[in-house]
Amino acid sequence: MTNAARGKAATTFKALLKGYRVRANLTQEDLAEGSGVSVRAISDMERGIAKSPQRRTIEALAAPLSLTDDELTTLQKVARQGRVQPIAAPAPVTAGIRESPLIGVLPTDVDDLTGRETDLAALRALSADLRGGRRRAGRVAILSGPPGTGKTTLVVRAAHNLAEDFPDGRLFLKLRGTSAGPTTPADVLHLILRSLGVDAVRIPADPEDRVNLCRSLLRDRATLIVLDDAADEAQVRPLLVGGPRCLTLITSRQMLVGLEGASRLPLDVFDEDDAVSLLSTIIGAGRVASERQAALELVELCGRLPLALRIAGNRLASRPTWPLSRLVDQLRDRNRRLTTLTAGDLDVRSVFELSYRQLSPNAAAVFRRLSLVPAADFSLEAAMTLIEAADEDDAVFLEELADASLLQTSQENGRYQFHDLLRVFATERLNREETPEAVEAAEHRLADWLVSTATAAGRYFHPTDGVSPLPVATPSFADHSGAGRWLEVELKNWLAAVKSVAARGDHQPVLDLAESMHWYSEIGGTASTWYDVFELAMASAIALGSKRDEAVHRNYLSWVLATLCDQAEESGEMARRAWEAAVQAGDRREQGWARLYLMSAHARDAARTTSPELFDEAVRLFEDAGYPLGVHMARGMLASYLYRNGRFADAAEEFDACVDYFAREHGGSRTPVDDTNYAYLLLRSAQNLTALDSSDRALIYCETALELFRRHGATMGQARALQAIGGLVGDHANARRHLNEAEELYERIGMTQAQIDTLCDKAARSEKAGDPASARGDRERAMALCDRLGRSEGSRLREKLAERLDAS
Repeated sequence: MTNAARGKAATTFKALLKGYRVRANLTQEDLAEGSGVSVRAISDMERGIAKSPQRRTIEALAAPLSLTDDELTTLQKVARQGRVQPIAAPAPVTAGIRESPLIGVLPTDVDDLTGRETDLAALRALSADLRGGRRRAGRVAILSGPPGTGKTTLVVRAAHNLAEDFPDGRLFLKLRGTSAGPTTPADVLHLILRSLGVDAVRIPADPEDRVNLCRSLLRDRATLIVLDDAADEAQVRPLLVGGPRCLTLITSRQMLVGLEGASRLPLDVFDEDDAVSLLSTIIGAGRVASERQAALELVELCGRLPLALRIAGNRLASRPTWPLSRLVDQLRDRNRRLTTLTAGDLDVRSVFELSYRQLSPNAAAVFRRLSLVPAADFSLEAAMTLIEAADEDDAVFLEELADASLLQTSQENGRYQFHDLLRVFATERLNREETPEAVEAAEHRLADWLVSTATAAGRYFHPTDGVSPLPVATPSFADHSGAGRWLEVELKNWLAAVKSVAARGDHQPVLDLAESMHWYSEIGGTASTWYDVFELAMASAIALGSKRDEAVHRNYLSWVLATLCDQAEESGEMARRAWEAAVQAGDRREQGWARLYLMSAHARDAARTTSPELFDEAVRLFEDAGYPLGVHMARGMLASYLYRNGRFADAAEEFDACVDYFAREHGGSRTPVDDTNYAYLLLRSAQNLTALDSSDRALIYCETALELFRRHGATMGQARALQAIGGLVGDHANARRHLNEAEELYERIGMTQAQIDTLCDKAARSEKAGDPASARGDRERAMALCDRLGRSEGSRLREKLAERLDAS
């Protein structure tokens, strides 16, 4: 080789760059790490494919190569000499594109895509919007959602369906966002340009030049671009190169909230019908129909997650002799559920792990420990308790989890929730990565916080009786409205927590919570909730040997049994045992309550009569205890006794005295329970007024009571008031409207006897209005509910209803 030839070779850009790199003892990977220029770009420059990199690219290489000023100037001069003329746009690309590990023809569509009709329609609408030709930019849609929800499957179906809208081609690009090494934007742009017909030697080395070239080539083309499995906004943003006639569809487990101007289609798990439909498509509708209940349980155990349903369906399809119940039995074991949801290379656990491994260490810890929350949704405060972190830290971690689609925001503001299978996965990670001691400590912290906060919330619903503890403000709420909302949305969590605290033998917090809830139990919760709470408290009182507390909670149980469960005999027996405990404790107030609850039980038992002396005894006991609220509760019950025995004028005198007492304030501002106590008394007085032919005044009392119950969200009270109004209004349609609403509320809180009574009231009104068909339908529904009652009471009511049906 001549000296001239050697000089020419030495001054080519690729030779200079490689020489400087070898001198610096750097590999291409080392140089890429030090400069921020991709390995592929460096390789293209050293091989002569990219002969004219941009100035800023060369400057980025200078520092890790330790170039002198003269060397940098020489390298930039040689790069300028290698500039090529602008590239002529190649011929339009058709639907077929060049294949590589990252880019290729569209994947095959599936035949059994289910439950995504609304999303497909939205994508069709975006495509139709491009056909008008009036847009300055193309459309972008982000399909996000938890792992396993079928984002790629949906976007592939859309790409196949929309082929005619994009005659210039469809590009399917795998961004590998959940892998250890996501594809770099520069590499994806290189592949796009190659697919558009640009020779490799003409592709610029600088990423920005690649972006500009892509945009110029796609400016007038109708092309569909699929960016599958995006890692984050930084990876996607340079790839939004489509022109005004292009549609770009992005799938990602991340929400990609930083991308502006994009349409968003968040995918969730299926509803029950779509989940069963997918299962039927895979294993056959006949097989599902023959084991309908097992199929319903199976789709719930799969969390209605499309991937899990497909795996379960494939397993059943490959075992045609298996009953569905066999797989259901396997899935019921939470410890083996994710292992069971494996079919060949389809594996729910590994799909979840890809997302989990991308979390920051703190977010991963939050994710694991949130599996300890008893219910499906939870608040920021619960997460703070589990992690012992500052408010702002936990908020950041929860948002990281939500952005990664590992948590979903709940319908309730400020709350989050797990999907079922993600909770199972989080539990697995918790047991593998944390010590039993750490798990137990976190679990205890959460339970203690839930119980103490629920106790504080319950105290907002005490009457101003001079005895009950005053409420104390907490960070969770500042008034009775906030406390009531907290108790409602956290019900499953605090109820599970008090059971956990009781199980570990910590009895005093159980007693404190139950006593704080007594008056709130007339406003919120269900019959089963309050039976569980007060039974736990009774057991704790017995364990501690506290007769006073035993009397308190036996009294509360007596009220639940009589008022919410319609078990008069059991209520009476509980009241008698409460009396015995109160006598042993020497507590006159609890003795008075025991007498009241015994009378309440007797009033509901047709086989028993109440002795008037019991009312006098209860009044005397409350007076001895200095408890005027109890005195007027007893007088109100006496008024009801007089009404039931036809002594309406005497009853009116007692009712008027009690109405006057409960209408007034007693030592402070009124509480919700002051209003609900007053409202219940108005309802009972209205019955007596009706008997005295004062129906107009009775209706006013009932409407006033309904307004008070609604103001404070007292479901049982609302139902009682609506039922009473339904019996008083003259218009048949208006009466049925009130009774229908009452029945729905009784159903919600589990008061079956009251629901049956309301149906019978509706039937009577329908008969009176000349509508025997509606009356028969109401009684048939009432008969169907009798099975929920105790055997003897249910049989008695069923016989009575059958007689009326036969007569009609």
